[in-house]
Amino acid sequence: MENEIPKYRLNCTLTFGDIYGQIIVWLIVIFISLATTVALWSSTQQAYAFLAVGIILVVSLPFLLFAFVTTLLNHIEFVPEMEDKKNKNLSLDTPRVTQKPATSAG
Repeated sequence: MENEIPKYRLNCTLTFGDIYGQIIVWLIVIFISLATTVALWSSTQQAYAFLAVGIILVVSLPFLLFAFVTTLLNHIEFVPEMEDKKNKNLSLDTPRVTQKPATSAG
């Protein structure tokens, strides 16, 4: 029993607000890319327009993925599970506070 591997619980605390800024930056990059395409679009420079979009997206994608992955990894935590049955029973026996629904004053 002493050589047992401890059990851990995986908690992910990532919320949409944590990546909201990254999504906004990515949208800005996409709009700049589209603006570049429109600016370069003409009968002689269509190849340059597509090349500009491709370069912008290919170069920015690794940075975006790195930001998402590091943000996700920063919000993952391993919490040791409590093996003590007494602690589990105590947490289950504590009274829960119930809230009354809001009623109108009139």
